[in-house]
Amino acid sequence: QVQLVESGGGLVQAGDSLRLSCAASGRTFSSYSMGWFRQTPGKEREFVAAVSWSGTTYYADSVKGRWTISRDNAKNTVYLQMNSLKPEDTAVYYCAFRYMGVVLAPTEYGYWGQGTQVTVSS
Repeated sequence: QVQLVESGGGLVQAGDSLRLSCAASGRTFSSYSMGWFRQTPGKEREFVAAVSWSGTTYYADSVKGRWTISRDNAKNTVYLQMNSLKPEDTAVYYCAFRYMGVVLAPTEYGYWGQGTQVTVSS
């Protein structure tokens, strides 16, 4: 089992920055990938960013150039630095964990955090 604990969400204004963190615990002894997804009411969960065990990063087009995903393997923690936030970034953000390589489909991730709300006002 793997447990994920997220932090860092909040209410900000357009153009501001936030950093989300997600700490993994439990069976984290093998190579794994971690990602961030987001969801708004009535919509499916969508891919935002992911990082492989070796540090290769992947981004949705909507956040590319504005946000940075990173990880600290010693701390089993992944971060999402969100700059130049826009009102359309408002969503609940979920951290996800899977063994082996990065995939973009949320159905391929077996472990999820509880979600953290990010609200961007205009």
